[in-house]
Amino acid sequence: MTAAPAPAGPERARRERAEGDAVPTTVRDERSVPVAIALPAELRPYAPSAANWRPGCEVTVLREGGQTYAAMLAAIAAATKTIVFEVYILASDHTGERFKTALIERARAGVSIRIIYDALGSFGLSNAFVGELRDAGIQTIDYNPIAPWRRRWNLGHRDHRKILVIDDEIGFTGGLNIANDYASVADGGAGWHDMHCGLRGPIVNDLARLFRRTWLRAGGDLYPAPPPATTVTGIAGRAFVKLLANSKRRQRTSIRRAYLHVIRAAKTSIEIQNAYFLPDRGVRRALRGAVERGVTVRVVVPGRSDVKMVQFAGLYVYRLLVRWGVQILTWRGAMMHAKTAVVDKVWSTIGSYNFDAMSRFNNLEDTAEILDETTGEEMARQFETDVALCDAWTIETWKKLAWWKKAFAWVCFRLRRFL
Repeated sequence: MTAAPAPAGPERARRERAEGDAVPTTVRDERSVPVAIALPAELRPYAPSAANWRPGCEVTVLREGGQTYAAMLAAIAAATKTIVFEVYILASDHTGERFKTALIERARAGVSIRIIYDALGSFGLSNAFVGELRDAGIQTIDYNPIAPWRRRWNLGHRDHRKILVIDDEIGFTGGLNIANDYASVADGGAGWHDMHCGLRGPIVNDLARLFRRTWLRAGGDLYPAPPPATTVTGIAGRAFVKLLANSKRRQRTSIRRAYLHVIRAAKTSIEIQNAYFLPDRGVRRALRGAVERGVTVRVVVPGRSDVKMVQFAGLYVYRLLVRWGVQILTWRGAMMHAKTAVVDKVWSTIGSYNFDAMSRFNNLEDTAEILDETTGEEMARQFETDVALCDAWTIETWKKLAWWKKAFAWVCFRLRRFL
């Protein structure tokens, strides 16, 4: 008797996931072709390349869980065709239940829904929670399951992105996960400070296609690709937006390169908020060079971090930066989890990328790179609001630390490649 042929493509990937004996087979998406556009003269200094900028986009800056979750849940409730959702932490707590209820309602109304959540970030997610999603017809993938017996398995390779796309028409990305930590105190959460953005226009198709590539490579079923962003018309937004991601080896440093370019191009101001701020030597030198050119450089970091070794390693970095004239500001309240920047009130970014080794070398990340004075001014206003909620970190702050804290900061800094 002739043996049945081995399944191929997505079917083989699904079987391997079920058997748990191998990493799912990679499914290659069609190649994207870079398309250059003519950027306005005043914006060109902030873009090293004119390729893949999407004109006619609308950007809504969303602050913390109160604004972000309300906007995301409203968009989910209005979905009629498709929802794709990619997140690092999906928790089976009150906030997770809110999203689960909204997603199940739409699935039962006939909306096609796919979810990717990271297996490590969502480690505490209950089987019952996932089972309810699947029973409603929602397809889910736990990214890089914790399974050391799998070939090519790597615990440190995580999906740290936060992407939600509704009907290929409205998208969201930024720093917020789906958990009570990020929800407002009024909604029963911890009130962590974070930033997200809502997007409309051709950039949404880039987000949707990025999700699809990750879905297929993680062993998900094959489904039709959203139209290329270059074919989208009818949106009259004024922002130019570019999606930066690091799925492929040649894209690994794309977000870092974008930051380096705008830091070197800055004329008046650089304002950064970053939850895990351990910039490498090249970024530190670029910040120092900006100060020497007369640019005001301010960085908001957590006053109390949820990752203590990163916080202590940061202390050792801050002592260098403040000596060069960089202003370090520590957040007074609950955890400061944002990953944003604004330069000269023209260029801004909102995404999942941290200035640490995990984001640089290991994690899947994404960030929306935005050229628009209206958005830049809004981001600058938000930054000033946050500065009022911070304390200045100076060289005197370092000198007043106990000797053992300085020693531990040095040790943590030496281990920064693993943080």
